Amino acid sequence: MELVITFMIHQIYQFTESIVPFVTLFNRPAYIRYFNQITKLMTELGQLKLVQLRTRWVNEAYDFTPWLANNIEILNEAIGLELEVENTEVKVGPYSADILAKDTGTGRYVVIENQLEKTNHDHLGKAITYASALDASSIIWLASDFTDEHKKALDWLNDHTSDQLGFYGIKIELWQIDSSKPAIKLNVKSQPNIAARQAAKGVEELSETKKTQLEYWNQFRDLLAETKKIPSIQTPRAQYWFDVSLGKAYITLSNIYSPTENKVGVRVYIGNRLQGMYDYLLNMREEIEIELGEKLVWNPNPENQDKVILLTRDVNLQNNNEWVDSINWLVHKTVQFRKTFSRRVKAFGKSQTSL
Repeated sequence: MELVITFMIHQIYQFTESIVPFVTLFNRPAYIRYFNQITKLMTELGQLKLVQLRTRWVNEAYDFTPWLANNIEILNEAIGLELEVENTEVKVGPYSADILAKDTGTGRYVVIENQLEKTNHDHLGKAITYASALDASSIIWLASDFTDEHKKALDWLNDHTSDQLGFYGIKIELWQIDSSKPAIKLNVKSQPNIAARQAAKGVEELSETKKTQLEYWNQFRDLLAETKKIPSIQTPRAQYWFDVSLGKAYITLSNIYSPTENKVGVRVYIGNRLQGMYDYLLNMREEIEIELGEKLVWNPNPENQDKVILLTRDVNLQNNNEWVDSINWLVHKTVQFRKTFSRRVKAFGKSQTSL
């Protein structure tokens, strides 16, 4: 619809520009032609209409599920996560989970249940069964429409389960202008409110160090969000690290804040399950450091199975000015690191074999 309006305004602007000389001469026939042209443009707008999902995807398993798996970034954008598809039609007893994905920000599994019709109890029950069997931390349920009862069920689950679990309800729509190609629109009907969950817990039980960490990461997150460079940003927690996804499971940007050591830093944290990734990046060490303009610490603890690529900065965190400067520095480096590493991480596997 926005494209239609933009096109209309552009056409009106072009026509107005062409008729300005006549208008300035108070040419009445020009005014008449001007308004006639406006009327014509208005009547020539295309008609926006809703398209039945099964005209595009006849079968959930054979048509929609493979399409969504190949276009998972559309779902990522709608819900603010970075999911990586692990497999489709994953066997769970006599049934199959439509899509099993991994949240690259947390490393946890996500079950995606597709339904090209209005929601029903059968699909909700299956989704919960799949999640329990596959040890998933989130369920994403996509359907053509959500009944009030099923939306309330998802809201209730989000309100009454731990912050380690999340339930998403996504309404699928297809829109078309006249006979144009249909475009998909995903409307979030229900999702977990992590911030509200944490607020409900309160901060009274936190130690002074934990309270300081939470305050630091809240300020960091707000400033990072203002850059609009990171598609998915986690909710701050009272801990010494703050993870930012690199678009692949088992590897993340894990920012650190240590008030006891007066140190902040950004590190690429590579889990031991992602075999070959560290050596792959190490081979590009020189070009990475040139691109970042920094000398990095590579694998400071070689005895550890998990590998780290690190940049730190000493700072007096008791000094308010240095506190603010450190957040600005960390935001800048986080954006820099993500730009530098994410494209290399995503290319891994195209030329490498990951075990």
